[in-house]
Amino acid sequence: MQALTVYKLFAANAERTLADISERPQVSREVEYYRQKIEEIDSAEELVSDTRVMNFIMRAYGMEELSYAKALVRKVLEEGIDEPDALANRMTDTRFRELATDFNFARYGDITTTFERTRSGVIDKYLVQTMEIDAGNQNDGARLAMYFQRKAEGIDSAYDILADPALLQVVQTIYQLPVEMSYQSIESQADMINKRLDIEELSDPEKVDELIERFLPLWDISNEQSVTVPPLISGLGGITSFSVDLLASLQSFKKF
Repeated sequence: MQALTVYKLFAANAERTLADISERPQVSREVEYYRQKIEEIDSAEELVSDTRVMNFIMRAYGMEELSYAKALVRKVLEEGIDEPDALANRMTDTRFRELATDFNFARYGDITTTFERTRSGVIDKYLVQTMEIDAGNQNDGARLAMYFQRKAEGIDSAYDILADPALLQVVQTIYQLPVEMSYQSIESQADMINKRLDIEELSDPEKVDELIERFLPLWDISNEQSVTVPPLISGLGGITSFSVDLLASLQSFKKF
């Protein structure tokens, strides 16, 4: 199915889809395990030592491919973000800074995991990531669009886009920028983006929707494929509520 169609299906049923995901036996087991274990963790060392907790967090922050990098993640979390030379601040991958911001053991020590952002906040992120993975299993373009919609407001400069391969792919598709641009200097690449995209407009949900509307058909044209789509939604059962932050974020994830 085309990216545009898949995106519309998820956008129209986001809350119900998240409810469906939260009911899956494997998901509910991992959520409950994380909910219980995170209360007992009071150091970065303990966090990375529990493989299930580590894997849960890595998925929540879109970093599943780095679940093996326990020593690296431990160092990122122990150094936090307060010092300019902290590892998270020196890495081009902005996901590490987001992780270290929420799990800032350098600043908060053994109370780091008592905050809502490291408890229900991480669970919310895990469910949203799983939903985006589901969309990607049907069409990668739909997943990219959902990711772009979620991240757009936090983009402060063209360099944020260049540091995130997924965001860059969306922008390259929208403006038909060649992948060969990566051979140019980082300053030249940023200039190419700034000449086409007003970064400040990314704080406007309507402008972001317009960009996604441009992206999806262009993606479909460039990536013609036939994909069988499994059912998206099943019964809600006993799942009837999500955190306020998660429900608020879904308000901006709207259909065209």
